[in-house]
Amino acid sequence: MRIDVKAAARLLEGQDDILILSHGHPDGDTLGCGFALCRGLQKLNKRARVECADEIPDKYSYLWREVERPDFVPRFIVAVDVADTKLLGKAFESRYADQIDLCIDHHGSNILYAERTLLDASAGATCEVIFEVLKALHVEMDAQIADCIYTGLSTDTGCFRYSNATARTHRIAAEMIDCGADAAIINQVMFETKTRTYAALERLALDSLEMYFDGRAALVTVTQEMYRLSGSDESECDPIASLPRQIEGVLVGAMLREKVDGTFKVSIRTHRPVDAAALCKRMNGGGHPRAAGCQLEGPLERAKEELLSNIKAVLEA
Repeated sequence: MRIDVKAAARLLEGQDDILILSHGHPDGDTLGCGFALCRGLQKLNKRARVECADEIPDKYSYLWREVERPDFVPRFIVAVDVADTKLLGKAFESRYADQIDLCIDHHGSNILYAERTLLDASAGATCEVIFEVLKALHVEMDAQIADCIYTGLSTDTGCFRYSNATARTHRIAAEMIDCGADAAIINQVMFETKTRTYAALERLALDSLEMYFDGRAALVTVTQEMYRLSGSDESECDPIASLPRQIEGVLVGAMLREKVDGTFKVSIRTHRPVDAAALCKRMNGGGHPRAAGCQLEGPLERAKEELLSNIKAVLEA
């Protein structure tokens, strides 16, 4: 059932022992949402904690510096920035898929799996929706919450460069800065700082660059062997997905990321008029018009063939 912000706030007001779930392979938006909501609920004297099926990268550690992690048996479960239960990660999907009481999201591809869903597909990031919920709960914003929300806004809009960064996005970001968000440091950590292992992985990935369809599509591959050679791992992959789209003339940029089980996670980034979500939907995935993803079976050549076939169909439509 779809609900609005006020209904979501009323629902949370009446609950305690609240477990907040982020999606697997977490990014700044799902984590910003989770810890902002958790901090807000704790300020209302509720027991709440955030959990993720995958390890959270160290660069996000500032998000929970003042957030407690109480031990309790969950009586209410909230998923944030999770469009489909399969995105929770295998361990959490099997445990929680049919137990989620509330989903707060901004993905138009949300499958409405939760008992109640607060969905705003016009929001540039789910943190915009969390901001509205916290306002409706009359939570006093502090620097900790501001850092969390600003992180979600910044990371999901490519530091406010992407078309999903609306006037509302900028207004909320400005309010978070007024509330103490350290925007300069957050943007430096998220967009200007590379670990040595990531730099080595990026070099290997760019060496795999291939161009197709008269330069309108560009693909890079990240393999398990590249992780071994660079000393990096999957948690550092996300920035690579945006690199192919930055090449002049490219409408579709794609990264194929090899999983341990031999399957491939595909991240698509597009320019208009190509709809990344529509492209990924052809391969049982989803996302946003400019950024989306899906999963393909291996080996690599098979995955690449399926991906290129679908890209060709979209480009020639």
